[in-house]
Amino acid sequence: MHFLPDEIDDYVVKHSQQEPTLLKELQRETWQKVLSPRMLSGAFQGRVLSLLSKIIIPKTILEIGTYTGYSTLCLAEGLPQDGKIITIDKNEELQYIQQKYFEKSGLQAKIEPLIGNALNIIPGLSDTFDLVFIDADKANYINYYNLVVPQMKSGGIILSDNVLWSGKVVEKLDKNDLDTKVLLEFNKMINEDDRVETVLLPIRDGLTVTRVK
Repeated sequence: MHFLPDEIDDYVVKHSQQEPTLLKELQRETWQKVLSPRMLSGAFQGRVLSLLSKIIIPKTILEIGTYTGYSTLCLAEGLPQDGKIITIDKNEELQYIQQKYFEKSGLQAKIEPLIGNALNIIPGLSDTFDLVFIDADKANYINYYNLVVPQMKSGGIILSDNVLWSGKVVEKLDKNDLDTKVLLEFNKMINEDDRVETVLLPIRDGLTVTRVK
C-alpha cells in the first residue's frame, strides 16, 4: 500500500539524501539473489535510519533482523570511533552477502553479526543500548520490545519497522493473521507504556520512534 500519492512520494525521495554507491550495489545484489527482497529497508528509509543514527551518535546499537545488512550499514554510519552495532539474524545463508558488504564499507570492525534466535541471544548480552532497531518477525515484536527496554540507556531510542503492515492495521482483522494481530497489540502497548514516549511515523511501511525515559 502507498500511503502518499505517487507524485508526492517521488518528490520526497528526489529531495532527500541519495543512497551511497555501495548501498546501491547491495540493494541490486539483494534483488538479484535473495528471496523476499522487499524486506530490504531501501534507499529512502535507509537515509532516514542513517540520519537518525547520526543525530543520536549511539555508542552501542542493537539491530534485530540483519537480512543482507543494508540497514546495518545505514545505522553504522552514525557510530562514533569506539562505537559498535550488534546485529542478529537467524538466517546464516545470508552471511556471505553481509560479510562482503561489511568488508567493502570499511565499517567491519564496528559490526558484530550474531546468528541465532534473538529471543535467546538478547538476554545474554551484557551491553546497554543507545539505539535499537526492531525489524524481524512481527509475531515476536512484543517479546523483542520487552527484552530490550530494560537494556536501554535513559534517553535511548527504539525504532520499530513495518508497524503499518501495508495498511492491514486499519483493515478488518483476519483471525488467522497472527502478524497483524501482534502488531495491533504492539502499537497499542508501546503508546500506553509510561516508561517511554512514542510517535508513529508514516514512513514507507510505518516506523515507530520510541524514546526511553
